[in-house]
Amino acid sequence: MTYRTLPLLLSLLLTSIAGSIHAQTPLAFVTNNPSDYWTLCRKGTEAAAKHLGTVSVKFVMPEDGTAATQEKDIDELLAHGIRGIAISPVDPQNETPFLNSVAKKAALITSDSDAAESHRLCYIGTDNRAAGNMAGRLIKAALPHGGQIMLFVGYQAAQNASEREKGIREVLRGTNITVLGVLEDNADQLSARKNATAVLLQHPHIAALVGLWSYNGPAILGAVRESGKTGKVKIVCFDEELDTMTGVRSGEIYATVVQQPYLLGYQSTLLLARITRGDKSGIPSNRRIVVPTLAIKRSNVNAYLKHQKLLLSGS
Repeated sequence: MTYRTLPLLLSLLLTSIAGSIHAQTPLAFVTNNPSDYWTLCRKGTEAAAKHLGTVSVKFVMPEDGTAATQEKDIDELLAHGIRGIAISPVDPQNETPFLNSVAKKAALITSDSDAAESHRLCYIGTDNRAAGNMAGRLIKAALPHGGQIMLFVGYQAAQNASEREKGIREVLRGTNITVLGVLEDNADQLSARKNATAVLLQHPHIAALVGLWSYNGPAILGAVRESGKTGKVKIVCFDEELDTMTGVRSGEIYATVVQQPYLLGYQSTLLLARITRGDKSGIPSNRRIVVPTLAIKRSNVNAYLKHQKLLLSGS
């Protein structure tokens, strides 16, 4: 599937549930940080709510990207009678008891980042190991002669981060590309920039910097530009923040793996709407709905940006 198939997919999804939803239902979507990455996801929830006409969606981005703040925001939503909620857990392992308590009060699904051991009804999002494999192949293409690389992320323990890392390492195993390590920034964009700058200073011959979360791409790009190593240090990252896409278009970023966050928001809203009306037939037996990732390079970035513009405009 490519982004060109989205109109048909959305039409089919909408048609499949429109007849089964008849009453206003309060839903929520809670992210794991306040990144610009979530803009398209919010648009997806808004589009689904508008098309259905029978649900409202409260979209919440915890201001500091910590599990404590996320849990506080979720408690407030539950206190206001939210019937169904999609959550991207900050710390899946440690948040599982809390998520289980949420599942007793509202229909719970996870999106973008999973907590597979929790009582969530379904996960909607990227197969992050496969996404890591895709990033690994892009790194290999960017570094045909090998070299040292560093990975950057907000929280290494987050499900999406750990699986992306595993996927990258799988593809790079046995090659002449060496992963020096993974640096965390605690979902702080300033720290992300400082981490990239420090690596460039400490490892003057590093071949590539790899960002696993959305804001890592712009942070790395800024550090590489400031160091005067544009073109010398390759950048591979995730997601579609404006600065990332600008960097891909200019050739400063070799490639980015995008997750189609619009579909995360859209499909999460549709599924929650069905579940809260008593219809769980949309939940597959493995309790996972995978949204494919796309590799965006200079050759296809303009077409993708045109598509992104249409989504943001609500077309």
